[in-house]
Amino acid sequence: MTEKKHKLERLTGVKGMNDILPSDTGLWEFFENTVKAILHAYGYQNIRTPILEHTPLFRRSIGEVTDIVEKEMYSFVDSLNGKQLTMRPENTAAVVRSAIEHNLLYDGPKRLWYIGPMFRHERPQRGRYRQFHQVGVEALGFVGPDIDAEIILICQRLWNNLGLRDIRLELNSLGHKHERAAHRDQLIIYLERYIKLLDHDSKNRLYTNPLRVLDTKNPALQDIAANAPKLIDFLGDESLAHFEGLQSLLSANNISFTINPRLVRGLDYYNMTVFEWVTNKLGAQGTIGGGGRYDLLIKQLGGKPALACGWALGIERILELLRENNLVLSNDGCDVYIVHQGETARIRAFSIAEQLRNIGLDVILHCSVDNASVSFKSQMKLANASGATYAIILGDNEVWQDEVSIKPLRGNREIMDNAQQRVPVKSLVDFLAKVIAIPQKKEGISYNHK
Repeated sequence: MTEKKHKLERLTGVKGMNDILPSDTGLWEFFENTVKAILHAYGYQNIRTPILEHTPLFRRSIGEVTDIVEKEMYSFVDSLNGKQLTMRPENTAAVVRSAIEHNLLYDGPKRLWYIGPMFRHERPQRGRYRQFHQVGVEALGFVGPDIDAEIILICQRLWNNLGLRDIRLELNSLGHKHERAAHRDQLIIYLERYIKLLDHDSKNRLYTNPLRVLDTKNPALQDIAANAPKLIDFLGDESLAHFEGLQSLLSANNISFTINPRLVRGLDYYNMTVFEWVTNKLGAQGTIGGGGRYDLLIKQLGGKPALACGWALGIERILELLRENNLVLSNDGCDVYIVHQGETARIRAFSIAEQLRNIGLDVILHCSVDNASVSFKSQMKLANASGATYAIILGDNEVWQDEVSIKPLRGNREIMDNAQQRVPVKSLVDFLAKVIAIPQKKEGISYNHK
């Protein structure tokens, strides 16, 4: 009796958690390099926090009565120690936790930035996934409104440098805690008049977090939300002065904005300034990032009281906008592709490739994919496809003469025409230095000539 052969099940990725393929990484790297250069120009330092945090961190910071905590967090119990853990749904709380734990503010305020994956169990849609990526800034220990303006200016500079134009800024102020409490009382009284019309989520939040009712996406409730008491009408002199100071700084720097009295953000730790960057290019879910002040969060998580503000941007959403704008990236290939034939040539090719990498060039060395010999013609096709500027060719004749053949595939035709040239191996580095810009090597620092 023969055993039945079972076909192995084809495994796929988790829904809403996507691979980033080599064909896409150029766009990601372009964005990452752009944002890193801007943040460096503003004096922000990189911080990297773990993907896993203790679940109470997010419950205490984000708020129990929020979509993220109620519906979207990936939480589980660590079977080894019984601790409740959560894959970070956002990173502000983690940065604040880190700042408290490591006493980062002992010598004064800090400008910090991060980049990395976040996790929320929500319905995947265009630019919104269950594993998504954010870049964010956190300015800890600053009073504002100047720091509020600074972090908004960083965003505007990013849009400018990326060539994105169809993004608008919406602002609001949530004021101080006692001002929100006064508004909350009146808001509940107002919403109770329409309780029969409220949807399930709004009824659940009526007495626990009524401010979130104003942020409803339910079309049937838009008129009710639009006519609700406005928080800005409950702000005192200090909150108004802060908000007006921010507006003055933005106007002085030619930053356009709209006051949106219904803007509350989805996280409970916000107070005073809140803002969002919104576009009409991505359908109904048009927010690509936002932030604001969270002056009480550091104390709330056990640290010495310090004021703070920050923002987070959804990278996938921004990349969608770049694709909408038909961004064309240059296909930067390597400097040199080495083709070779024969065992002696292969050994020599390895040595030459390492020499060229030592002086800062990007080199691809042809490697076999099976035991069959690959012709020079086939290897040259691969060299062309690689985007290399030059091909270096090693055959029996070149090895015997201690030379290499160099063929330009693209690049500086004035220095070298299309014909192959023979160059002694000992002169190869000097020859390439004439046709490829090679930087002076800095001791102890890795570098790239591009």
